[in-house]
Amino acid sequence: MTSSMRKLSKSMSDVTSNSSSEGPVTGEDPLASSSEGEAETTPPTELELALADRDEWRDRAQRIAADFENFRRRMATQRADDIDRATGRLAEALLPVLDACEAAFLQHPAEVEPLFNLMLSELKKQGLESMNLYEQPFDPHLADAVVHEQGDGEPVVSEVLRSGYTWNGKVLRPAMVKVRG
Repeated sequence: MTSSMRKLSKSMSDVTSNSSSEGPVTGEDPLASSSEGEAETTPPTELELALADRDEWRDRAQRIAADFENFRRRMATQRADDIDRATGRLAEALLPVLDACEAAFLQHPAEVEPLFNLMLSELKKQGLESMNLYEQPFDPHLADAVVHEQGDGEPVVSEVLRSGYTWNGKVLRPAMVKVRG
């Protein structure tokens, strides 16, 4: 017997026990009183029990469906986060290769430029961006100042010693810069 059926049966039995213990009220016919009490104390019909059972199962099904939908959304979000972390780790592992390409580009621009540009454009499609900080105000969140020069005014990046990169808008590696000011 389900919990809703038990509640319904208990409430019906409570009504029966209360009406029989009170007895007839003075001036009323005891038979009339008992016929009214029987109408109130009849046990639940099969239809009422079936409807209560159906409602309980419907509630359970709706809760399970909602739980499953929440689980599905949570797993989709977690899968996307896992993919982002994995591709970020791959991009981070490629940074030494980018540094080597950049150094080779500075020595032999004509030979290395096509390969270097191709690699940067493919990584850019995946979310890697090179930070252009030259002559920009120094931001310690974007760059590490390793050399300081005397100058007037606000600190400004005077030379980029090692390129910095962002991955999908987040700093993957801060640039190593020389600051003037």
